[in-house]
Amino acid sequence: MIREANIYDIPRINELGSLLNDNFSKVNNIKEMLEDGYSKVIVYEKDDKIVGFISATCLYETCDILSLVVDPDYRKKMIASNLISYLISDMGENLKLVTLEVKSHNIPAIRLYEKFGFEIIHRRDKYYKDDDAYLMARKSE
Repeated sequence: MIREANIYDIPRINELGSLLNDNFSKVNNIKEMLEDGYSKVIVYEKDDKIVGFISATCLYETCDILSLVVDPDYRKKMIASNLISYLISDMGENLKLVTLEVKSHNIPAIRLYEKFGFEIIHRRDKYYKDDDAYLMARKSE
């Protein structure tokens, strides 16, 4: 089941987020994102357990995906694809541009985003502590 996150989901979201960044909960204030009116935090539940989430900042007709994480035990089960699809469809027909940064060596993630029409538009040197990033974008017609 895919749904918008709530305050009770924050501990699990932070736990999954720590797979991306040890300081995830310090860098990403999920509680604030749930309340700010322009952020989206969407979770994927399976067997009453959150196994993935996507977070984004969405303003007007643009959306910037900040995080996409799936529990390692649940990867390769279309969860990330379903979260991306849900976010894009939830934004509606006014959505014109979606952007994100991805580690330049994260080939599986890059391929996933390419399936959704994202293209690499810029390389950001030393964006991450241990890697460069690709800025990827998807334009809607």
